[in-house]
Amino acid sequence: MAHRVLRIGVLGGGSWGTTVANLVAARAPTILWARDAAVAREIAERHSNERYLPGARLSKALRATADIGEAVSNADVLVIGVPSQGMRQTAIEVRRHIRPWVPVISLAKGFETDTGLRMTQVIGQELPGHPLGVLTGPNLAGEILAGMAAASVLAMEDEVIVAELQRLFRGGLFRVYTNTDLTGSELGGALKNVFAIAAGMGDGLGAGFNTRSALLTRSIAEMTRLGVALGGRPETFTGLTGLGDLITTCTSPLSRNRTVGFELGKGRSLQDIIAGMNQVAEGVKSSGPIYQAAKALGIEVPIITEVYRVVHEGRSPSSAFRGLLRRGAGSEAEPG
Repeated sequence: MAHRVLRIGVLGGGSWGTTVANLVAARAPTILWARDAAVAREIAERHSNERYLPGARLSKALRATADIGEAVSNADVLVIGVPSQGMRQTAIEVRRHIRPWVPVISLAKGFETDTGLRMTQVIGQELPGHPLGVLTGPNLAGEILAGMAAASVLAMEDEVIVAELQRLFRGGLFRVYTNTDLTGSELGGALKNVFAIAAGMGDGLGAGFNTRSALLTRSIAEMTRLGVALGGRPETFTGLTGLGDLITTCTSPLSRNRTVGFELGKGRSLQDIIAGMNQVAEGVKSSGPIYQAAKALGIEVPIITEVYRVVHEGRSPSSAFRGLLRRGAGSEAEPG
């Protein structure tokens, strides 16, 4: 791939889609598509997105549209940042406009509820023949827009294409590393959301720092055990897309998944919590497919199991934590 100016289409006007589009616009002509015409108009005319990124100023170089064809038809690289449960429909809409062989990069961290598929698997079914990748890591949109130092991973199976596209996303204090373990990188980003709900529940219940540390340590062991069984490489889960993302999502008050867990721990109902959020907490929906995948593989995942029971079966957070604490402790290498 020659070093020419690439045109970028970014789909999804939420906080992370807008942030990535803003980053890329500094290096290449970029059009952001938002399904909500009012959001697209605000980004294009006022260079802001107050609904998802209050107070942030966006680059004047970033264009925006509510016409998906305008964002896709001339794109040399397509980035999709819509919620996981909307990924398939978005890919179907893209199919009418995308040119052959255009790389498609997912920003979503979740699984399709009905199929249990990862996002690049969903995209691959609807857009066959396109190189697929994921941009993932410990990335809170507001901090990155504010210019704080951060690091991410661009994962693709083709090491030539991933190295070429790396330069599009990195810049300033935003460092982007490459990884050819697409499966493991994508799994880490999706699995950590469920563990963040568990961490939030502990904080909401008033658990201490020792409890949080133990939970995070056992979470990374559980993530690695299941992630490797699902096809990821073990070292990926100790990197930015596994451990790095897990720490940020489980400890930051800006994390949507931790917030859900925290409010559950405080005694609020899941329905009430979700109704009050203007963005998706992916771990709520992902906990079902993850739990079912682990069950099918015979992999012990005690933390995921307790989150699943709270979210899908109405178990109380206090009962879930008591269930974890009652488990016998054997070797550190064992589940539990």
